[in-house]
Amino acid sequence: MIDELNQFEERRQEVREWCARTVPPDWRRQQSGADHDSFMSFQRWWRDQLADAGYFVPHWPRQWGGSEMSLAEQVVLYEELARGDAPRNAISQVAIYNSAPAIMHAGTPAQRELYLPAILGGEIWCQGFSEPNAGSDLASLQTRALRDGDHYVVNGQKIWTSMAREAKRCILLARTDPDSTKHRGISFFVLDMDTPGVEVRPIKNAVGESEFCETFLTDVLIPTTNLIGAENDGWAVSQQTLGSERAVVLVGLAELLRRNGRDFLVESACAWTMPDGSPAVEDAAIREAIGGLYGEVEILRLLLNRMIANLIRNGGAGPESSVVKIYYSELLQRLMRVGMELEGLPSQVSRPAVPSSGWESRDFLHDFINSYAWTIGGGTNEIMRNIVAEKVLGLPKEPQGTGGRP
Repeated sequence: MIDELNQFEERRQEVREWCARTVPPDWRRQQSGADHDSFMSFQRWWRDQLADAGYFVPHWPRQWGGSEMSLAEQVVLYEELARGDAPRNAISQVAIYNSAPAIMHAGTPAQRELYLPAILGGEIWCQGFSEPNAGSDLASLQTRALRDGDHYVVNGQKIWTSMAREAKRCILLARTDPDSTKHRGISFFVLDMDTPGVEVRPIKNAVGESEFCETFLTDVLIPTTNLIGAENDGWAVSQQTLGSERAVVLVGLAELLRRNGRDFLVESACAWTMPDGSPAVEDAAIREAIGGLYGEVEILRLLLNRMIANLIRNGGAGPESSVVKIYYSELLQRLMRVGMELEGLPSQVSRPAVPSSGWESRDFLHDFINSYAWTIGGGTNEIMRNIVAEKVLGLPKEPQGTGGRP
């Protein structure tokens, strides 16, 4: 893949210089302990900076306001944004990487004209997929949508609808044919979040943030014009959005893991001291732990290189994205745990961290706790392992009712 990336050295230098001019050098300090409104204000400002530079929706076609960058060019962009310590555009992820792909591929011309300019303008979206009894097994969802004339009447409950408090719209999966097999009979809708009958309840997580929400739907009316794709074909549409979520964006996350995880851990170990006053990094056990993580981060990048090369050359990543997602999320936990353990008791002291930053706040305890969301979001690692077992290793599906026993 190196040859594909080398042709974009001019773009790499452009992004590097842009980061040097634009990224606030003290943005973490400014955001440390910020309240929700301050965080949202900063995120909106950062989104505008990306949009002005053409980096907000680099993968979109130019006709919709995108930069139409090739996959290789996107890899260069996300690498350099991470290396330039750019903040993540957290509030727009669902809109540009989940909602927009579904609308572009399965939406009508009228739907594209309505929704894509709004997303480009910064409209926040959320994702109504998971339910209390249908998280890992998404196809078992029970939210019902019954057609009544030119509307669907929707009743049910969704959970983990991140950013639902701020979202203007939601991409929603609901069952429209309860008599069909569970992967069929599901439809894909766009829900206006201010529709009567929609109730959002924030869920406070382990670090005190309330990005996650549960959403209750009671006799909610969704116009038939808000159906994306064909009725009962929502499963296929949803798989397009999840595939997009796990593709090129992982390149930037891997670079963030390298910079804010591994490299910051090395810097910290050089600054920490042992009880005898010697630098922690000189301790053989600490060097061994960090050395192992150093190699694991490089392995992650090799896996990503293979996945991106397949995307560029074959037009699809296949099951490799599931392998990368498993490896990335669990490596993230291992790395943050080592950082927390090496820092010792000071790591256990409650400190204000960067709100809703995911894991890259550089506070090892905060980032370790937040790292567990990555083994759940975008498809739990248990489901990802099933995909790898069936599609990569060719193992048979577990017989129903055996509980895993032969």
